[in-house]
Amino acid sequence: MKHHPFVFLMMSLFCFFSSAQTLDLNYFAGNIARHDKDIAHLITHHPEGFLFSYNQQTSEADAWAKAFNYPDVGTSLIYQNFKNDAIGANVSIYRHYNFYFWNRKMVFRIGQGIAYAGKKYHKSENYRNLFYGTHIVASTYAMLNYHYPNLWKQWGIQAGIFMTHYSNGSLKSPNKGVNTLNVNFGVQYALNSNTNKDPSLLPDHIDLNEKIRFQGKLSLGMNEGDIIETGQYPFFILSASVDKRLNRKSALQLGTDFFVSYFLKEHIKYSATAFPEGNLKGNEDFLRLGIFFGHELFINKWSLVTQIGYYVYNPAGFESDVYFRGGLKRYFNKKWFGSVGIKTHALKAEALEWGIGIRF
Repeated sequence: MKHHPFVFLMMSLFCFFSSAQTLDLNYFAGNIARHDKDIAHLITHHPEGFLFSYNQQTSEADAWAKAFNYPDVGTSLIYQNFKNDAIGANVSIYRHYNFYFWNRKMVFRIGQGIAYAGKKYHKSENYRNLFYGTHIVASTYAMLNYHYPNLWKQWGIQAGIFMTHYSNGSLKSPNKGVNTLNVNFGVQYALNSNTNKDPSLLPDHIDLNEKIRFQGKLSLGMNEGDIIETGQYPFFILSASVDKRLNRKSALQLGTDFFVSYFLKEHIKYSATAFPEGNLKGNEDFLRLGIFFGHELFINKWSLVTQIGYYVYNPAGFESDVYFRGGLKRYFNKKWFGSVGIKTHALKAEALEWGIGIRF
């Protein structure tokens, strides 16, 4: 049976306008977190800025939305002024999710996007800015708020804590990255009169009896080592893992990574020559092998991946023996997915990874 295009359009418009939609505007101010001694000279004032957001509640017809208590999906814009001439101000755009709890009075928001950094490192004109060597950087923000909607007609208020992170994923050095911790307060405006879903109608648990699945993934990208202006080099990562789906939301992973990072090959040569008294002789293998344990949080066709790994083969001894990875996956169908993630050693980013994989 074919549906008339007009009927389809009217159904789409009904779904759009029948879900709760809000706008919010927040002012925030805080501090730059000192995660590296080399950035102390950049922490001079209290950064401040504004966050503007559009939020739309997910449909009650979506099973994944029921499992997460009907979160919001939205778009955010952030302006943040660091009040330091070497850093300037950043302007960012994000896609975000709002997750509600405590009778929908508390909301946790996580947003991922890109930012334009007003000022970047330059060896002669702006050598003090060690945060990033590019104007375009990746950005993440998280916010925990108490909100009181419809305090006066369609207007509400909210307040809480708020953090931002900016980094270019070591695409180009320097890349110390910048993290800010803030407090925020703002107003909310409801675009329509629809109320949030009743949490009492939510299912308690949804069980998926999936067998153990296998995953294979190829990730690649470009990055630069710690030494400024040593050049950008490609890297390749082959990953293989098994995972077990626990329920609709979560799966656990166990796997291995094989790293081919050409920046490390140059790092070994440079360090052996520049620091002959060090531990590197110049002939060490630049290949690495790691094992990892991870968790995957499924949100509709997207998932949030967090992993902790340990190098079982790392002849150059680069950074620590432990590494971390956080990122997003987008499933195109039941098997194939794309991914983007950041690999770090503690709070120090090594690479921004772009991947394609299969789960079977």
